[in-house]
Amino acid sequence: MRRLSKILLGLLLGLILIYLVGFGIIFSIQDRYIFQRQILDSGYTFSHPAEELNIPSSEAITLNALLFKSPDTTKGLILYFHGNRHSLERWGRYAADLKHLGYDILMVDYRGYGKSSGIPSETGLYKDAEAVYGWAKKNYPDVPLIYYGRSLGTGVATHLATKYLPQKLVLETPFDELKNVVPIYFRFLLHILPLRHSFLNNDRISKITCPILILHGNQDHIVPLSSALGLKPLLKPTDVFVIVPGGRHNNLLRLEEGKRAVTAFLN
Repeated sequence: MRRLSKILLGLLLGLILIYLVGFGIIFSIQDRYIFQRQILDSGYTFSHPAEELNIPSSEAITLNALLFKSPDTTKGLILYFHGNRHSLERWGRYAADLKHLGYDILMVDYRGYGKSSGIPSETGLYKDAEAVYGWAKKNYPDVPLIYYGRSLGTGVATHLATKYLPQKLVLETPFDELKNVVPIYFRFLLHILPLRHSFLNNDRISKITCPILILHGNQDHIVPLSSALGLKPLLKPTDVFVIVPGGRHNNLLRLEEGKRAVTAFLN
């Protein structure tokens, strides 16, 4: 009996050790999956037709940004917060989807992305957004500000909107909270191995009083439509929720219904 008790105790301690090791590994490496950043050399030259800027953020961090100017008199400034992958080298080309709207567009690489210094984190990205807002108010003091969040950037945009209200808020391929983007067959692991970052859009949407447009595709295999639909009951009656038929994660403004929705909302 005593021998059996020792065996069972050894098994229990072994399972606890395995859990702690697994927890430590997954907890420490999850950032590389959440923040799939591309790092660019400081001398890298963008091919995009934009003015390159450097914006100071908190903790002596400098953010690299691209400013796309409207060929006509601008109607305002769009602060564009991109998704979790790559850098402005990729994201800069999406400015072309918005240039017909008559706004200047400021796209920024979060800390640790592209040529921006630092290491990304949820709190850090929020500080970066506030720094970008400060730059916008200084350099565009008398024009409307539009926040445009894309995928992970929707969490950044909603945070900023609760602190500094924009004229309008566009959320493309948003989620209710980050854990619901995890594939459903891995989601049970979150009960024992929680995410370090949450990006709680569902905690903020109902607090934002400006007009909101949510745009999502019915064939998005990265951010499930079900996660975005979790935000719909939190919207105001005047807000707009558009499901784009055939829309995937990266093509909504290339489809007529998505382009029409954004154009109508921002005109």
